[in-house]
Amino acid sequence: MNNAIGAHLKSIGILLSGMLFVLMLSARPQQPPPVDPAVKIVELKQANLLYKRADFEAQILKDSVVFYHEGAYMYCDSAYLFERTNSFEAFSNVRMEQGDTIFVYGDYLHYDGNTRLARLRNNIRMEDRQVTLFTDSLNYDRAANLGYYFDGGMLVDEKNELTSFWGQYDPVSKDALFIDSVKLINEDFTLFADSLKYNTESKVADILGPSTILSDSGFIKTSRGWYNTDTDDARLFDRSEIYSNDSTKVLIGDTIHYNRATGQGEVFGRMYLEDLKQKAILRGNYGTYNEKTEYGMATDSAYAIDYSQKDSLFLHGDTLKMIADSTYKNIYAYYNVRFYRNDIQGVCDSMSFVQRDSLLSLHGNPVIWNEGNQILGNRIDIYLNDSTIEKAHVRDYALAIQDRQVTGQYNQISGRDLKAFFTEGELRHVLVEGNAESLYYLVEEDSARTVIGLNKTESAYLSMDFMNDELEKLKLWSSTQAVTTPLSQLKPEESKLKGFMWLDYLRPLHKMDIFRRNERQGADSEVQAPRRFSRDDAAQ
Repeated sequence: MNNAIGAHLKSIGILLSGMLFVLMLSARPQQPPPVDPAVKIVELKQANLLYKRADFEAQILKDSVVFYHEGAYMYCDSAYLFERTNSFEAFSNVRMEQGDTIFVYGDYLHYDGNTRLARLRNNIRMEDRQVTLFTDSLNYDRAANLGYYFDGGMLVDEKNELTSFWGQYDPVSKDALFIDSVKLINEDFTLFADSLKYNTESKVADILGPSTILSDSGFIKTSRGWYNTDTDDARLFDRSEIYSNDSTKVLIGDTIHYNRATGQGEVFGRMYLEDLKQKAILRGNYGTYNEKTEYGMATDSAYAIDYSQKDSLFLHGDTLKMIADSTYKNIYAYYNVRFYRNDIQGVCDSMSFVQRDSLLSLHGNPVIWNEGNQILGNRIDIYLNDSTIEKAHVRDYALAIQDRQVTGQYNQISGRDLKAFFTEGELRHVLVEGNAESLYYLVEEDSARTVIGLNKTESAYLSMDFMNDELEKLKLWSSTQAVTTPLSQLKPEESKLKGFMWLDYLRPLHKMDIFRRNERQGADSEVQAPRRFSRDDAAQ
């Protein structure tokens, strides 16, 4: 019996000893190693006071607290150290230093040594040499070397101040990403955007979404591109728009190279330049424009539209140039020029339009048409008024032809210098000075309008008055010769003046017909060798 009781007590003793051992183990602080063996433990370097409260997991640290973890020192007034999770919370006068490049200040910090993620809150200031980031909520991922905020923040360097609702900064690449309500303030301009990437070293802002750039010179609307805030160079894509400060001029293109300081823009693809004040449009697949000098150039399917008068003028040339000031504009067209307006059409090698004088000057095989009239010469100046052609002046050599709408019958005038005057778009008076010749079909004043014959004149000077495309008065002076040949006796060669060319097949038929080439056919190409239009001609 005693042996049994002894054995039983011995068993109870062994059991109690085992239970006591387990309790002793469970009472010891547990600190499992991090999941990743390569992750190091957060080190407590300094604290003037350290104690632990019952039923509270963390150690409590106070006064001049310093932590160290993988190259970073973290300072605060007080902290909770969670050894089991390899993390801590820091309070008041928080400072985080990573080498001699990254300094972060704030009121609160939660740091996870396993993930190397620092969560800082309230009055945050992150400094990276010449860059400072301000926010109230900053997460700094030391593993990825990224700091990001999500409740509003501001990044400042020596050139710019950037604010947004969400932002991210990489101290290594110096790239910053801003999303939602982005604003970049520069001393010369302000940029508003939905999304923006900015490099604090290169000072280049990459535009990632709908954006507006405002400055004293005007404003830009774009959705994709980049802007160098140091040099003021920009490359803008996706049909970006550049406006003058009064919004009267706009430049649009598929791709625009632009410098805000010089005002120079270069456009690649579907250039569109409009001057709302001067009422002119310049288009082409390539072009340039300077907003300071108001000089524009377009080429590659280039054309211009002048809508300053009642009827719009459509003009095409291989190269077009537009120069404007506060009041007037000039347009120059070079090579294979064609233009169309309801009351007048023309072709030539080169041309200029001076708005101040409402003057079109045509050079190099110029030809113009009005109704059934064709005028060609070495140079033609056309004076326009608000609605129609007013006068045409043909210099050096002139040939005017009127189609009588009867097969093979043309009234013709030639001479050294010719002036044609129009009223409401109709030819009313012609004056020829020097070597004047004319061929004109005389018509009976009866209901049948019977043709009497072809009248030919030669004189030094000639003038004609017209009404409803019919000759009303003919005046010749100084050594005149005149002869009328009946139609029955008229030889074919006698019905044409020297140099006669009816070039109606070249005539622009509508506003988009200006893109055809001015290619003369057969014998027409052998007359009047082209004369190139120079800058000296433009100045005359």
